[in-house]
Amino acid sequence: MKKAFLSFLIFNFISLTAQNSTYWQQHVDYKMEVSMDVKTYQYTGKQELVYTNNSNDTLYKVYYHLFNNAFQPGSEMDMRLQSIKDPDGRMFTKLKESDEKKQSRIANLQPDEIGFLHVSNFKQDGVSAIAREIETILEVSLAQPILPGKSTTFTLDFQGQVPVQIRRSGRNNKEGIALSMSQWYPKMAEFDFEGWHADAYISREFHGVWGNFDVKITIDKNYILGGTGYLQNGNEIGYNYQDEGVKVKIPRKQKTLTWHFKAPMVHDFTWAADKDYIHDIAQVPNGAKLHFLYKNKEEIKENWKKAQQKTVELMQFYNSFVGKYPYEQYSIIQGGDGGMEYAMCTLILGEGSYDGLVGVIAHEMGHSWFQHILASNESKHSWMDEGFTTFIEDTVLYELSDKKGPDPIIASYKAYVNMANSGDEQPLSTHADRFDRNKLYSTASYIKGELFLTQLEYLIGRDNLLKTIKRFYSDFKFKHPTPNDIKRTAERVSGALLDWYLVDWTQTTNTIDYAIKNVESATDDVPRTGVSLERIGRMPMPIDVLVEYTDGTKESFYIPLRMMNYEKKNPTPSIKRTILNDWAWGNPNYFFEIPKSKTTIKKITIDPSGLMADVKSENNSYEIK
Repeated sequence: MKKAFLSFLIFNFISLTAQNSTYWQQHVDYKMEVSMDVKTYQYTGKQELVYTNNSNDTLYKVYYHLFNNAFQPGSEMDMRLQSIKDPDGRMFTKLKESDEKKQSRIANLQPDEIGFLHVSNFKQDGVSAIAREIETILEVSLAQPILPGKSTTFTLDFQGQVPVQIRRSGRNNKEGIALSMSQWYPKMAEFDFEGWHADAYISREFHGVWGNFDVKITIDKNYILGGTGYLQNGNEIGYNYQDEGVKVKIPRKQKTLTWHFKAPMVHDFTWAADKDYIHDIAQVPNGAKLHFLYKNKEEIKENWKKAQQKTVELMQFYNSFVGKYPYEQYSIIQGGDGGMEYAMCTLILGEGSYDGLVGVIAHEMGHSWFQHILASNESKHSWMDEGFTTFIEDTVLYELSDKKGPDPIIASYKAYVNMANSGDEQPLSTHADRFDRNKLYSTASYIKGELFLTQLEYLIGRDNLLKTIKRFYSDFKFKHPTPNDIKRTAERVSGALLDWYLVDWTQTTNTIDYAIKNVESATDDVPRTGVSLERIGRMPMPIDVLVEYTDGTKESFYIPLRMMNYEKKNPTPSIKRTILNDWAWGNPNYFFEIPKSKTTIKKITIDPSGLMADVKSENNSYEIK
């Protein structure tokens, strides 16, 4: 790693902390050595972790995640899989072709197929501490409390087994990738201003402590590795990771190689390994090197080669749209069961169509900004990483498309409205594991989370939205932003009051429903038309109204929302706009006049932009025939 890059990270973290002296976050420095047996799929390792307590609390316990223990019959993940109304199809299977009912794949794993991760010999500064395994959580009663501002060193031994591919991590997935090593090591749980986040691993999301990783992986010499961090010993192992992945022949007597990686300021470490990886490299102008590792199969080579230049364009767009990617490399690795983001890399499926491959890359690489640089707690606020990533994914794919079809955001609005009108919606503030159905989780987190930003454009304007995204990235990279942080950033940029928006959109299932109640001509001799509007849904909004006249001209009217204390700039300067008196939420009715005769009006429309997620669009327009 270059010294200049390290200095940048340290300066960035110190300067951001200085902006808010009350903010703090814990810090970890991992050193791990692991040896993988590719025949038994078991591995053993040693971990040294220097933990710095930057909080004002004295800590008497710490907690680790042991994710692999979820992949065992009878685990909490298995029980949830069997009880949820719409289980993930990737985790269910038919035992026999004749069976009608599908069964949990975890429930039927044999002892040599399960995943496990066990810790032994736990010590704090050389003194034994009591470590208690509770399925996917390790609870440690410390030998000595950790005082505020102090550091301590934990050492432990661990033994694990890689599960048969069930979800994200695993071995020998359906595309033949040998090892997908995500969530494979004892990982320190996060402690922040809310306390410990020692969530059991039931199905979905993660939260980790920012820090540095120094990892040595010993494995059969025929395997090629890719993942988090910078390879430190390419010449030593005969693999030049920085120059087209050139691999040289290793002497026959040497059966294994030790790959040494370092990763600065990340909150996770992931790797994948296979004997048949092709390794290509593409350079982003004035940016990172992109590494592509994929199976040596003729049927997928063309798509993977073609996708490389498109991935360069994707990263250039994200650099411009959000902020520059701060690391010197990023890896796209065939190895997942769909796609999942990790620090400095993603594991994805590699087969299928070219458009599908690019779409998955666009989404998972987008997570490098919204999760692996802006590290929100995605277990509690999954909409902040999934929704914001979906927003920039849809934006980049539409902007870079050679043949532009309908804006994908249109489909997002439709999906949200269907969920809102179903009566089954749960608030965005629902923990990721607590949604009644997987579909509800997906629509809420990916779609309604995306609409948080598109509606923010409706509220404060496109320019202010773009400024908000850039400032949010600048102010909170390498930190753990909360929902309040994105709201406050938008307020600082625009001057609007937006607490009502954050509360209604993310903490309730209140819906937006405004209607044109009545349109009538004035009773006196002055040509004018009265328009009565009604707020039917609980959630307030400022209102844009477009009036189209029979002579082809247009005029717009803007009704500010009183509790917002803000007037948005005219989003369509070419159309004359009149700013009306504000609308207070407590009054469900609003009346205004158009200074023209009703007979000259062709159509009146609430929110012609379509950016307001009104759940009943049929009452948003009034057409005079």
